[in-house]
Amino acid sequence: MSHPCLRCGACCATFRVSFHWSEAQPDNPDGPPAELVMPLRRHELAMRGTEGSHPRCIGLRGSIGVDGHCGIYPNRPSVCREVEPSWEFGRHSPQCDKGRMAHGLKPLTPEDWAMQPVLLPAVDQVPLEAAPLPALDALPPAYAEPPPSPDAGPLLS
Repeated sequence: MSHPCLRCGACCATFRVSFHWSEAQPDNPDGPPAELVMPLRRHELAMRGTEGSHPRCIGLRGSIGVDGHCGIYPNRPSVCREVEPSWEFGRHSPQCDKGRMAHGLKPLTPEDWAMQPVLLPAVDQVPLEAAPLPALDALPPAYAEPPPSPDAGPLLS
Protein backbone atom coordinates (compact mmCIF):
# COMPACT_ATOMS: atom_id res chain seq x y z
CA MET A 1 0.00 0.00 0.00
CA SER A 2 1.46 3.38 -0.94
CA HIS A 3 1.00 6.46 1.21
CA PRO A 4 -2.40 8.04 0.37
CA CYS A 5 -0.76 11.45 -0.12
CA LEU A 6 1.28 10.05 -3.02
CA ARG A 7 -1.90 9.63 -5.03
CA CYS A 8 -3.89 12.63 -3.78
CA GLY A 9 -2.51 16.18 -3.98
CA ALA A 10 -5.89 17.73 -3.16
CA CYS A 11 -4.55 20.01 -0.43
CA CYS A 12 -2.09 21.50 -2.96
CA ALA A 13 -5.00 22.52 -5.18
CA THR A 14 -7.46 23.73 -2.55
CA PHE A 15 -5.72 26.16 -0.21
CA ARG A 16 -3.63 29.29 -0.52
CA VAL A 17 -0.16 28.40 0.72
CA SER A 18 1.11 31.48 2.54
CA PHE A 19 3.97 31.75 5.02
CA HIS A 20 6.54 34.15 6.50
CA TRP A 21 9.06 35.50 3.99
CA SER A 22 12.02 34.15 5.99
CA GLU A 23 11.20 30.57 4.98
CA ALA A 24 12.24 31.21 1.36
CA GLN A 25 15.58 32.86 2.09
CA PRO A 26 18.69 31.46 0.36
CA ASP A 27 20.29 30.70 3.75
CA ASN A 28 17.39 28.35 4.59
CA PRO A 29 18.21 25.11 2.73
CA ASP A 30 14.99 23.47 3.98
CA GLY A 31 12.66 26.20 2.73
CA PRO A 32 10.81 26.51 -0.56
CA PRO A 33 12.88 27.68 -3.54
CA ALA A 34 12.61 31.46 -3.99
CA GLU A 35 11.66 31.11 -7.66
CA LEU A 36 8.48 29.23 -6.68
CA VAL A 37 7.12 31.92 -4.34
CA MET A 38 5.59 35.36 -4.78
CA PRO A 39 4.96 38.31 -2.46
CA LEU A 40 1.55 38.28 -0.83
CA ARG A 41 1.59 40.84 1.98
CA ARG A 42 4.26 42.81 3.80
CA HIS A 43 5.67 39.83 5.73
CA GLU A 44 4.09 37.00 3.76
CA LEU A 45 4.89 35.03 0.66
CA ALA A 46 2.71 32.52 -1.15
CA MET A 47 3.51 29.55 -3.29
CA ARG A 48 2.94 30.51 -6.92
CA GLY A 49 -0.37 29.25 -8.22
CA THR A 50 -2.15 29.34 -4.85
CA GLU A 51 -2.93 33.07 -4.71
CA GLY A 52 -6.08 32.99 -6.87
CA SER A 53 -9.59 31.64 -6.49
CA HIS A 54 -8.68 28.33 -8.19
CA PRO A 55 -5.43 27.39 -6.45
CA ARG A 56 -2.97 24.86 -7.77
CA CYS A 57 0.48 25.02 -6.18
CA ILE A 58 3.40 25.22 -8.58
CA GLY A 59 4.99 22.40 -6.56
CA LEU A 60 2.12 19.98 -7.24
CA ARG A 61 3.02 17.11 -9.56
CA GLY A 62 0.68 14.61 -11.19
CA SER A 63 -3.11 14.45 -11.29
CA ILE A 64 -5.24 14.98 -8.21
CA GLY A 65 -6.59 11.71 -6.86
CA VAL A 66 -4.42 9.62 -9.19
CA ASP A 67 -0.75 10.34 -8.64
CA GLY A 68 -0.84 13.88 -7.21
CA HIS A 69 2.00 14.66 -4.83
CA CYS A 70 4.29 17.46 -3.68
CA GLY A 71 7.28 17.90 -5.99
CA ILE A 72 9.21 19.89 -3.36
CA TYR A 73 8.27 17.78 -0.34
CA PRO A 74 11.59 18.13 1.54
CA ASN A 75 11.43 21.90 0.97
CA ARG A 76 7.72 22.51 1.45
CA PRO A 77 6.67 25.53 3.54
CA SER A 78 5.81 25.20 7.23
CA VAL A 79 2.09 25.59 6.57
CA CYS A 80 2.21 22.47 4.38
CA ARG A 81 4.13 20.57 7.06
CA GLU A 82 1.33 21.34 9.51
CA VAL A 83 -1.42 19.73 7.41
CA GLU A 84 -1.75 16.12 8.48
CA PRO A 85 -3.51 13.52 6.40
CA SER A 86 -6.68 12.42 8.19
CA TRP A 87 -6.08 9.52 10.55
CA GLU A 88 -2.40 8.97 9.69
CA PHE A 89 -1.52 9.62 13.32
CA GLY A 90 -4.88 8.59 14.75
CA ARG A 91 -6.37 12.08 14.40
CA HIS A 92 -8.98 13.54 12.10
CA SER A 93 -7.80 16.42 9.85
CA PRO A 94 -10.56 18.78 8.69
CA GLN A 95 -8.13 20.41 6.21
CA CYS A 96 -7.36 17.09 4.57
CA ASP A 97 -11.05 16.21 4.33
CA LYS A 98 -11.95 19.63 2.91
CA GLY A 99 -9.25 19.39 0.26
CA ARG A 100 -10.23 15.89 -0.77
CA MET A 101 -13.96 16.65 -0.90
CA ALA A 102 -13.32 19.80 -2.99
CA HIS A 103 -11.96 17.46 -5.67
CA GLY A 104 -14.59 14.74 -5.37
CA LEU A 105 -12.45 12.40 -3.27
CA LYS A 106 -13.75 10.60 -0.20
CA PRO A 107 -12.20 11.61 3.13
CA LEU A 108 -9.54 9.26 4.43
CA THR A 109 -10.54 6.81 7.15
CA PRO A 110 -8.54 4.91 9.77
CA GLU A 111 -8.80 1.87 7.48
CA ASP A 112 -6.76 3.70 4.83
CA TRP A 113 -3.82 3.40 7.23
CA ALA A 114 -4.34 -0.25 8.16
CA MET A 115 -1.22 -2.30 7.84
CA GLN A 116 -1.19 -4.71 4.97
CA PRO A 117 0.09 -8.20 5.79
CA VAL A 118 3.60 -8.88 4.61
CA LEU A 119 4.12 -12.27 3.01
CA LEU A 120 7.54 -13.70 3.68
CA PRO A 121 9.09 -16.45 1.60
CA ALA A 122 8.81 -19.93 3.07
CA VAL A 123 11.99 -20.98 4.86
CA ASP A 124 12.68 -24.42 6.23
CA GLN A 125 13.15 -24.39 9.99
CA VAL A 126 16.79 -24.83 10.93
CA PRO A 127 17.21 -27.43 13.69
CA LEU A 128 18.97 -25.98 16.73
CA GLU A 129 21.65 -28.65 16.67
CA ALA A 130 22.58 -27.58 13.13
CA ALA A 131 23.67 -24.13 14.30
CA PRO A 132 25.22 -24.48 17.76
CA LEU A 133 25.65 -21.30 19.77
CA PRO A 134 28.99 -20.60 21.44
CA ALA A 135 29.18 -21.18 25.17
CA LEU A 136 29.27 -17.98 27.19
CA ASP A 137 32.71 -18.81 28.57
CA ALA A 138 33.99 -19.13 24.99
CA LEU A 139 33.21 -15.49 24.13
CA PRO A 140 36.17 -13.18 23.49
CA PRO A 141 37.28 -11.14 26.53
CA ALA A 142 35.76 -7.96 25.07
CA TYR A 143 32.31 -9.48 25.60
CA ALA A 144 32.99 -10.80 29.08
CA GLU A 145 31.32 -8.92 31.90
CA PRO A 146 33.86 -7.11 34.10
CA PRO A 147 33.87 -8.02 37.78
CA PRO A 148 32.01 -5.55 40.00
CA SER A 149 34.09 -2.84 41.62
CA PRO A 150 34.54 -3.37 45.39
CA ASP A 151 33.22 0.15 46.09
CA ALA A 152 30.32 -0.02 43.61
CA GLY A 153 27.69 -0.70 46.27
CA PRO A 154 24.82 -3.18 46.01
CA LEU A 155 23.61 -4.27 42.59
CA LEU A 156 20.06 -3.32 41.60
CA SER A 157 17.92 -5.94 40.01
